[in-house]
Amino acid sequence: MSKKNKKTVLEHLFITDYAAEGKAMAKLDGKVIFVSGAVPGDIADVLLTKNKKDWAEGRVLKINEFSKERIEPFCKHFGVCGGCKWQMLPYQKQLQYKQQEVQQNLRRIGKVDMPEILPIVGAEDTVHYRNKLEFTFSNKEYYPAPPPPKGGFSEPENSGSLHDLPEYSKAPLPEGLGEADPPLGGGGALGFHVPRIFDKVIDIEECYLMDEVNNKIRNTIRTFALENNFTFYDIRQHTGWLRNIIIRLCTTGELMVNICLNYDEEADRKKLFEHLLQQVPEITTLLYTINPKWNDSIYDLTPQVYSGKGIATEKLQDFEFKISPKSFFQTNTKQAEKLYTITRDFAGLTGNEIVYDLYCGTGSIGIFVSKQAKKIIGVEVIEEAIADAKENAALNNIDHAQFFAGDVIKICNDDFFAEHGRPDVIITDPPRAGMHEKLVNKLLEIAAPKIVYVSCNTATQARDLGLLSEKYSIEKIQPVDMFPHTHHIECVVLLKLKN
Repeated sequence: MSKKNKKTVLEHLFITDYAAEGKAMAKLDGKVIFVSGAVPGDIADVLLTKNKKDWAEGRVLKINEFSKERIEPFCKHFGVCGGCKWQMLPYQKQLQYKQQEVQQNLRRIGKVDMPEILPIVGAEDTVHYRNKLEFTFSNKEYYPAPPPPKGGFSEPENSGSLHDLPEYSKAPLPEGLGEADPPLGGGGALGFHVPRIFDKVIDIEECYLMDEVNNKIRNTIRTFALENNFTFYDIRQHTGWLRNIIIRLCTTGELMVNICLNYDEEADRKKLFEHLLQQVPEITTLLYTINPKWNDSIYDLTPQVYSGKGIATEKLQDFEFKISPKSFFQTNTKQAEKLYTITRDFAGLTGNEIVYDLYCGTGSIGIFVSKQAKKIIGVEVIEEAIADAKENAALNNIDHAQFFAGDVIKICNDDFFAEHGRPDVIITDPPRAGMHEKLVNKLLEIAAPKIVYVSCNTATQARDLGLLSEKYSIEKIQPVDMFPHTHHIECVVLLKLKN
């Protein structure tokens, strides 16, 4: 153990296992060390960022010996942009660690009796699987240090100064590392934000998360903007014209692009848009959103249609869904079909059940299971999502589904049940924070015969399962990988009311 910059560095630490949320694990003198930027089998120098009595956290400074499990990452931006952090691991190994995390979280946090967890459902497509991507313009480009062989670090350094960089990267670097000033007349980067550095963007040349058309769109816009001295956004000064690009590519072939601008410049806007439509004829809908706010959220703004019908249509099996510029939809369509099929199978519908779809969003799960149900009742707090859900039900000629905007705790009372019927099956798909304890108590009060719990965070799911165990037993557990090369996991759990 040595000191560097007045912080503790553990030298030649052997990484023994995977922990959770993309972190690996090591042990030293009985103390558990959680490490970012390493994989099991690495021998690394680790800088501690937290140091408690029984555990510590740290990040890799230098890898002295690479794990035999490592493979070459396929993306040139790996280790810098913050996405696809597991490219250095074979896909089957990624699935193994995800399965392991589900098991550990449900047992350690949930502390309930459960059956053997079914094998994780992997993805057939491990690249080009996303249907939505968002890129950011910035007049400050981040210049990263060159990566080491076989993948290196999963997170960039916060500072551009040489003394903070790993040993392997102490070579001549571009002037103004991480502090790129914009050229006169405009310029900068178009890509992803640097993790933990809010005002700098990595200029992305090629992204493997979506079909090649995403690169064509992004690179066409960047080149034209630079040639015409269009200004890129400055998040600190709230200046510059170009802010964001949101791309949605559906399995139907429809391609929707929304370009967000700080203010309107009609002549330049038309010049840019006509050039983009000429160069990328695959675009079926082109929109723009004027965003004069300090934050990038567009949910309180109105996108304007420049070309096309203003929406895109996506399909899940035989069902069609209207995707508006602000709609939420599962970002991996093919895996969403698998996820929803598992949900439907777990529900065990016979055509006689009333199904309550909580956190229903735009109604995708409820609509997907509707053919096997007597009635679908969807509840969601976001009114715009409920409006989309109603339109999607009509689009699919489903007349036995009703959707309500509001809080489940307030809506699902005795009067509501008297009018719409009590649920035979409840499907709940909450955000990463899981269900509020009041909602868990409400589900215990309702006491539906079955609950199918779909989660994107097995830690909060495990917590909720522990609370639901008062009245429910766990019957089935099925992990699903929606996002290859990341540590994120979806998990479907079937609960049945105890006798």
